[in-house]
Amino acid sequence: MSDPADDPADGDTRSWAADAGDQAAEVLGGAGELATLKEFLGYMRDGVIRKALDVSDDAGGRAGVPSGTSIAWIVTHLAASERFWFCGLTVDDWAAVSAPPAGRPISAMIADYRNAITEAETILDCWDDLDRVQVRPPGGELRATARWILQHMITETARHAGHADILREQIDGSVGR
Repeated sequence: MSDPADDPADGDTRSWAADAGDQAAEVLGGAGELATLKEFLGYMRDGVIRKALDVSDDAGGRAGVPSGTSIAWIVTHLAASERFWFCGLTVDDWAAVSAPPAGRPISAMIADYRNAITEAETILDCWDDLDRVQVRPPGGELRATARWILQHMITETARHAGHADILREQIDGSVGR
């Protein structure tokens, strides 16, 4: 009987192909856990930004669901989340820091989100141990490993990227990544 690891139907075909000597340019996840987590987070961040680009200020600020969620809210909330989880921003009122500033253009909110990502990446570039415990905010009581923080931000950003997908489709019919 053959080894199940030799059957691409029983596992990850990309890993199987690479193990079999395929000349694939890259093995997904082959750069290590930290690099893989950062890549997934970057992909989700890019998705949110793509959905926010070229949306009018009026449409970007308009709530598309009864909860009040708008593309402007998503971008503002995620900028605050980046700064809280990676940079140690103290947040006493998430509703307040997530509310898009009145009259601020969506382009400025996107620029602020990009700046928050750059600030977060500066911190992430110093992380080398995913098991290291981080305290948020600094001096605060919330303790989480670097791994947990990255996984949380991937899921948080992905969740809101999905919301942005739906809101953008409601605005102008745009679909896809």
